[in-house]
Amino acid sequence: MPNFTDVTEFILLELTSCQELQVLFYVVFLLAYIVTLLGNIGMIILINISPWLQSPRYFFLSHLSFVDIWFSSDVTPKMLKKLLSEAKTISYVGCLVQCYLFIALGHVEIYILAVMAFDPYMSICHPLLYGSKMSKTVCIRLISVAYVYEFSVSLMCTLWTYGLYFCGNFEINHFYCADPPLIKIAYGGVHIKEYTMMVMAGINLTYSLSVVLISYTLIVVAVLHMLSADGRKMIFSTCGSHLTAVTIFYGTLIFMYLRQPTEESVEQGKMVAVFYTTVIPILNPMIYSLRNKDVKEAMSKVISKTFLLKKID
Repeated sequence: MPNFTDVTEFILLELTSCQELQVLFYVVFLLAYIVTLLGNIGMIILINISPWLQSPRYFFLSHLSFVDIWFSSDVTPKMLKKLLSEAKTISYVGCLVQCYLFIALGHVEIYILAVMAFDPYMSICHPLLYGSKMSKTVCIRLISVAYVYEFSVSLMCTLWTYGLYFCGNFEINHFYCADPPLIKIAYGGVHIKEYTMMVMAGINLTYSLSVVLISYTLIVVAVLHMLSADGRKMIFSTCGSHLTAVTIFYGTLIFMYLRQPTEESVEQGKMVAVFYTTVIPILNPMIYSLRNKDVKEAMSKVISKTFLLKKID
């Protein structure tokens, strides 16, 4: 039997060993993180202060922005610190915490995107039932289930990560603690972790993606029966922003987790993770503001009202 070493810390490898590129990456990721915070915090504030955005759709959108803030904050600050520091390590406990939050917040975002597809389905296909089926109480219950269920699932997944054994190799080929590169360097407990990771990711992705696909299939069928061309155009335009976010998010997630961890897949996943952890949290508020007429109008009204109050003062 091998002598398994007690792990106290891991070494996180860089995106690049070139010092000049590390400085460039630091500037780019710092700007991306600042834009992420400003964009998502701004979206949350706008939704909460604007009476024109008090609907279930924007209630879930505010939680999507909230999750994006913490999702990016789970990875980016540590990555920025590591880029300009000699210390490239992360403690064993810190690694498990990062894994836990990453899985939990990623799964909550999947759930929110699924519920956001169910909302237009109810408003278009069952408008008479919309008020009761998507009431404020129902929305709060739905979002509460998302947080409780997904954080519980993440705890279970993290306990399986805790069950991995390591023997001598503590270099994680990634810029944050992720399951695939951890599995790649583990010596024992690999098979159960690998199997459960793929099963849990498959179940969550399949279930949530099914809700999205079924909802939009029924929406398309209902819209095609509409007589008004303007009505069809308005509905497709409204749903377009959500479909864009779903396509980007699910595409990168499937590429990262629904594959067996190999040297090649881990290396490719590292590149995709840059997009996943820094670009998507920026894109979500942009997609829902630039492509959404209600948000643009609410933003314009809030800005106009602010300037008017300043003139009066």
